This record gives sequence, C-alpha cells and structure tokens, in this order.
Amino acid sequence: MTLWTYLQYPFVRYALIVGVLISLCASLLGVTLVLKRFSFIGDGLSHVAFGAIAIASVLKLTDQMILVMPITIICAVLLLRTGQNAKIKGDAAIAMVSVGALAFGYLLMNLFPTSTNLSGDVCTTLFGSISILTLQRADVVFTVVMSIVVIAVFVLVYNRIFDVTFDENFARAAGTRVDLYNLLIAVIIAVIIVLAMNLVGSLLISALIIFPALSAMRLYHSFRSVTVFSAVISVICALTGMILSILAGTPVGATIVAVDVLVFACCTLIGKAVGRA
Repeated sequence: MTLWTYLQYPFVRYALIVGVLISLCASLLGVTLVLKRFSFIGDGLSHVAFGAIAIASVLKLTDQMILVMPITIICAVLLLRTGQNAKIKGDAAIAMVSVGALAFGYLLMNLFPTSTNLSGDVCTTLFGSISILTLQRADVVFTVVMSIVVIAVFVLVYNRIFDVTFDENFARAAGTRVDLYNLLIAVIIAVIIVLAMNLVGSLLISALIIFPALSAMRLYHSFRSVTVFSAVISVICALTGMILSILAGTPVGATIVAVDVLVFACCTLIGKAVGRA
C-alpha cells in the first residue's frame, strides 16, 4: 500500500497531526531544559504519568486525562521544589520519582490487571507501540487545544524564559519572578509529557525533548536560532518516523527516536566539518 492509500484512513491523519503538534511543543522547551541541565525531568515525569495511568486503569476511568494530567503537573511542581533543596539534588530527586513511579505503576497493573494481555498493555504504555494509531477525534481536539496553549504561553513569555535559562541570579536581580517562571516551565513540560505518552510511550519521551535541542546546538549558537531549528528538526523527524513506521510496520515511538538519533549524528558531522572549514 502507498502512503496516499494510508492517508485515506482517519486514524492515520489523526496520528500525523498529533505527532507534529507534540514534537513541536516538546522541542520548544527542550533547549531550556538542556541548558539548565534538567534534561531528564522528562524521563521522571513520564514515569509519573505511567504510574498515574496505572491508577486510572485500576479505577476504570473512561477519561484517564482527568487523573493523569493533575498528578503529573503536581509531581512536576514537587520535583522542581525538591530539586532546589540542598539535601536532595535535582538529579537525585528525578531518579527517586522516576524509579518509584515506574515500579508502583507496574505493581498496580500486576495486582489489578484490566485485561488478559498485561504484557501488551505495558509495552504500549512504555513504548507507544500502537496507541498513536488508535486516537479518536476527541483526542486530536484535546491535543490541538493544549498545543495552542503551550505555544502561545511560550511565545508570550519567551524573553522571561530566556532570562531564567541563562542566569537566574541576574534575572532575579532585574526583578524577574524566577520561581514563577520555573514553575511555569515545569507545568508546561508536564502537559507535554502527558500528550506525548500516546506518541512515543513513557520510556522514549526524553528523546523528543533532548535530541532536537542537541542537534540544533551542533549547528547554531544563539538561543533563538537553536530554538527555531530545534522545532524544525523535531517536526521533520516526527513526520519521517511516523511515515516510515506506517509503511514498514515498525513501532512508532522507536522509529521516531531512531530518526532523531540519525539526524543528531548528521548534525554533529556537519558541525564538525563547518568548524574545521
């Protein structure tokens, strides 16, 4: 079957729309997280979302977002506060939350199985194997609305995010409410994580955040240029990965990440070549 034939199916069009929007949103704050050395917050929050999904499944909620979104946002805020604690550094706090939530979620799914195919459910949640291709119109509308909100907030507070990213002390001295904007960044990341669960699964979400930013940094040096190019790379990789996945029948999440890795390698080689020239 050709790609045009596949595009006749609504679920394929839904997957492409959601994939592009999620990858775009993830790339916008990826640069900030990489520069603030908080890259793995995506990994920690994705495992929190996995645990929340397990709880929602046990409670048999028809709309899991009602529970998953608030829990992930609350944990993002707590993770930020804990990471600023001198007794528990940011990386240790992320590791605690990540491992604990993942273990708790898997334990719940084993104790209270909601289907006879537990391994399949876990695999889909962790790697996003088929969930992106089972989206309904309501899922697409929800993703579009949330993506518009994330992009609008990022554009409106772009200058403040820039200040907080590079020098919190200077930003605080200049009157910027650093804690408020750090909190805003954490909440936005939590929203993106929840949206991305259907695309790549909880174990691969960090790739959407980290790889486009790192690829852009190999070629550009200004914050604006890196952010824009990161968004372009992320969207192209997501589209390419989903198309290859549909045509070849490979797992969607893993294919997108594989494309991201290849693009990162190419950008690294190009950056070195330009540097030598």
